[in-house]
Amino acid sequence: MNAWHRHEGELRAWLCGRMGNAHDTEDMVQELFLKALRQDKKSCEIANARAWLFEVARNALVDRLRLKKEQVDLPYDLAVETDEPAAVDSLAACLPRALAELSEEDREVITLCDLGGLNQKDYARLKDISLPGAKSRVQRARKRLREHLTQACQVRFDEAGKVCCFVPRTPHI
Repeated sequence: MNAWHRHEGELRAWLCGRMGNAHDTEDMVQELFLKALRQDKKSCEIANARAWLFEVARNALVDRLRLKKEQVDLPYDLAVETDEPAAVDSLAACLPRALAELSEEDREVITLCDLGGLNQKDYARLKDISLPGAKSRVQRARKRLREHLTQACQVRFDEAGKVCCFVPRTPHI
């Protein structure tokens, strides 16, 4: 609990800057306090308590922001329209493989913003970058995901840029 007492003010300020709401910040601090209290008995396992507190706070913040968004709409350049549900399911099976081929940063931004529903403004706040920087990061990650999907599933596009057909690539053994 010494680590909690040493870093609580800094942690509270960090969360408040990202959440922008004192009430939500206080709720989050209470949740984190309970996690720290439960972890205190195992504190000898944590090499850097401050880093652990901030990592837990970041993860809790991401979870909270995800819950705010009820429905996730894929951006136009990632959306797939087809009359065959089986085709969509097959294409969806390629997504995890394509995501795995992305860099950790690209995978994180796609997972948080496009799949998790986090808006770009909240992503910018979470990563402590400018909104234009966040938008650029999202667009670059989407472009690379599209390239990986094209390779992984041999996707072909029609004149309108929509997916018209694909063949899932067999995984390398």
